Formats: sequence, C-alpha cells, structure tokens
Amino acid sequence: MIDTAGIRRKSKVNENIEKYSVIRSLLAIERANVCLVMIDANEGVTEQDTKIAGEAHEAGKGIIIVVNKWDEIDKETGTLEKYKKEIYAKLSYLTYAPIIFISAKTGQRVDKLFDMINNVAKQNSMRVSTSVLNEVINEAIAIVQPPTDKGKRLKIFYGTQASTKPPTFVIFVNNKELFHFSYERYLINQFRKEFGMQGTPVRIIVREKNEKEEKI
Repeated sequence: MIDTAGIRRKSKVNENIEKYSVIRSLLAIERANVCLVMIDANEGVTEQDTKIAGEAHEAGKGIIIVVNKWDEIDKETGTLEKYKKEIYAKLSYLTYAPIIFISAKTGQRVDKLFDMINNVAKQNSMRVSTSVLNEVINEAIAIVQPPTDKGKRLKIFYGTQASTKPPTFVIFVNNKELFHFSYERYLINQFRKEFGMQGTPVRIIVREKNEKEEKI
C-alpha cells in the first residue's frame, strides 16, 4: 500500500511542496493496481482531485472513490445519493468507479474497503473468452444496429481481448471511420452489463482487416 501526501490548493501550501506532492502521486499511480481517490466530505471534489483521478483513469488503473470525514456531514434522507450524483457530475469519466463513504476517525465502513479493493483488482484483471465476448457483441448489434454514414454501414466482424489492466478489446470492422464514439460507449456499457467490470476503465481498439491497429 502506498499512501501519498495530501494534495492541497496552492493558496494553502508552498508551490514547490505542492509540485513534489503531485509528482509523488503520479509515481504512486504508476506502481499501483488500485487507486483510492480520497475526497474530503467537507470540501467535495476539488480541482486537484479531478486532475489526479484523471491520471489514474488514463493509466488504466482500478479506481475507488473514497469519501472521508462522512461523520462530519449533517445528514437527512437522500443526502448520500445526492452527494454521489454531485461526485459523478464532476468526475463524469469515472461513473464506473464505486463510491464508499467512510470515516478514518471513527472507522466507519473502513473494514468494507478491503473487500472492495480486492474486487476492483479482479475486475481490472478480468479476461473474457473470445466466444463469450462475440456472443455479447452479436447481442449488442441485434439490439442497436451499428451506425451508417453516407449510405455506408459499420460492420463489426468480431472482437477479441488483447490485454488486461485494464481490460482492452480489439474490434475488427470494415471501416474504422464509421466506428463513432457513441457506439464505442454503447459497446462498453454492454460489456459492463454482462461482465461487471466495476471500478476499471475498459478500452476498445478498432482495427480494419489488414491494417495497423488504432486506438479510439
């Protein structure tokens, strides 16, 4: 386990120390399998939280959003769900990451964190057989037809998993220009629906037959 220095707003700390803290966090992300993005419940998602969370996402790490100091928040019916929506609104690229509300001071829910870490690590390392993957792809195509452009329709031949950490899939198509971002997002959502993949980014590489692969 790697505990990074707290990253604060520049108005609160010397800029050189702040840069060093950020560098240490980036190095920790490289070494980690699962990253816990720690949010102060009193402050909410800060600009620095967004930057560091984005780095973990781009690095393909398993991610859990941990809201600490939850014991200090005045609560009423719906407070927790409202807080979750606010977090996902600010970290819209991390809607796959589970959120847990804890108190390091009282120990509230801290024991549940370790099972969550193990589960996210497994999801990040998940491998799907080619046959099962293509069953899901074919079902997805049957539900929502691939897009067309100027009379040409995207045709998906088949897919296969290229790697893990994060799960990365190669999709073979007739024309990668027709593989729009919206359809990529739809396929990823279908993969999550079938396989879980909670807490991990999912990547798709589109390849035309006999062409070099190109990441979307």
